[in-house]
This record gives sequence, structure tokens and C-alpha cells, in this order.
Amino acid sequence: MVEEVLANLYRIEIPLPGSPLGRVNSYVVKDAKRNLIIDTGLNRKECLEAMLAGLDEIGVELKRSDFYITHLHADHFALARFLSDDNTKVYMNEPDKTYIENWTSWEPVEKFYRLNGFPSDEVDAAIRNHPGEKYGSDRIPVMSAVKDGDIISCGGFDFTAVATPGHTPGHMCLYEPAKKFLLSGDHILIDITPNIGCWMDGIDPLRLYLESLEKVYAMQVELVLPGHRRLVTDCKGRITELRRHHLERLAEVLAILESGPQTGYQTASRMSWDIDCSSWADFPVPQKWFATSEAIAHLRYLEEEGKIVRSEHNGCRFYSRAPKPV
Repeated sequence: MVEEVLANLYRIEIPLPGSPLGRVNSYVVKDAKRNLIIDTGLNRKECLEAMLAGLDEIGVELKRSDFYITHLHADHFALARFLSDDNTKVYMNEPDKTYIENWTSWEPVEKFYRLNGFPSDEVDAAIRNHPGEKYGSDRIPVMSAVKDGDIISCGGFDFTAVATPGHTPGHMCLYEPAKKFLLSGDHILIDITPNIGCWMDGIDPLRLYLESLEKVYAMQVELVLPGHRRLVTDCKGRITELRRHHLERLAEVLAILESGPQTGYQTASRMSWDIDCSSWADFPVPQKWFATSEAIAHLRYLEEEGKIVRSEHNGCRFYSRAPKPV
């Protein structure tokens, strides 16, 4: 589906077959000199065909187009490798750009998940079925780093890059202050909550995400153009809902730890999830993977707050309620 959102600004729905997300929104800004395409889709035939058909429908030539990628996830980034050439600019935030360019293997991520209690046989299955592994790119295009506050002008719009880390370490939106709309990537979504996951030590993704929500809440945003699903017309209201969701999740995790030490995997298995499965055992392995990373993000936040503590036994990391002050 192709939709004209505003003059010179279009949304192309790119299918994500087999994914609960259904599709990713790619936004195209038309310009007499060079167009700008925001986010792309997976490295899949279905994504490529939908993108090319959509661009043809609105009369946009790839050879006169540049790309802005909101974050490193394959459903937003992978297709850029096949749509770009040596003359194309591909913009990406510095942290995610650095992560992609320094990527060598899944080994550190696998080790982190095993440390947090994810069964080894399920780790292998999760990696094999991960969209980044199955439908990523075998070549990384040359990318131009974008920093918070940078301006990108195209199609009569002056977009300001807005750093909103949380969903990924460097996630970055585009804000048009004159028109008061935000291209939000996966920072703000309607109907579903963005996955705020933790897959390595040294970061506190949920804290970053909540701070990023507050940053956007303070901005004048009348329309949000998200990376998935419908447009958001009540930005502040949706941010309030997202904030409340995570506060409830934090309380749920604390309640789970009342019964004793838990790994990240065990915590995830006892949390409530909006998925059509009767038990944790019935969850598809990829969903267990994302659920566990989200559980770890909430555990990490609570640890930094001093409300829980961690320990390691037999190669696994456990979290417990912090001792009450005497």
C-alpha cells in the first residue's frame, strides 16, 4: 500500500512475511534534486518488490535517492544494501553505525543469553531464525554518521535528527518542527509497545528509553509517523501509555522475584505477554528470545535502582530482591 501522508511525503508498506509485526513503514520524501527514503525492509524478495513497486507508483528514481535509517534492526536497514550504490548517501546514527561496522559474529550475544539462563539448544534455534541472521545483509554500505541536532533538508522539509536511544543504543528519529511531525522509527508505536531489550552488559536500555520518551514528550509533536502500524495522532497520550506500561512491568518483575532468585529467562517465563500461547513452553523460540531480552532490560533497570541484586552460580546469572535496610 502507498499513501500520501503530506505533500511530498509518502508511506510505503513493506511486507514482513511470517513476522508478528506484519509490515514495516518506509517513508519517502520527494525532492527535485535528491529524494530521501526513511527505512527499507528486510533482505527479502517480497520487501524488494514492494519497495520498487511503491517507488515506481510515486515516480521516485533510486539513482536520485538517499537513505535515512532510524536504527540497526534488519527490518529497517537490510534492504538498503540492495537499493543503494556508490553515489548514494546512507545516513545512520553513530552508535548503531559503529555497532554494525564492528560486528563479527553472534558469539558475544549467544554467550550473554546463556549467562542469563537461555537454554543452549534454544539459543541455536533463536539465532537460526533471527531476522537479522536470515534476512540481513552480507555487505554493509558506506554510511554517513548523524548526530543529535543535525539538519537534513529535503522536499521542502527541514528535518532535525533527534537521538532517542533505548530500542537500540543509538535509535534516532527525524523531527520537522515547522510541520510538527515526527518520523519515530520504533521509538513510538501504536497498538504495540516497542521491544526494549538488553543483549549485552554495560547499558541500561530501559532507562535510556524512558529518558527518550520524556525528551519527545517535551517537543511539539502533532503527528507521529511510526515504523510499524498506524500513524499516531496523540503523541503525549501514547507516551503516557508507554511509560505506564513499563512501570507496570517493573512492578511485575519485582513481584516475580519475591519467590526467590530468577535468571532473565526464568523471569521472562513468568511475565505476562500479549501472545496467543497457553504457556511459556508453547512460545515460539524467537518470541522467547525477544521476551528474555526485555526481561533482562527491566532487571537491569531495577538493579541500577538498587532494588535488586545479581549473583552468578554455575555459569548463570540470577537476580534477587535487595536486602531490606536494617
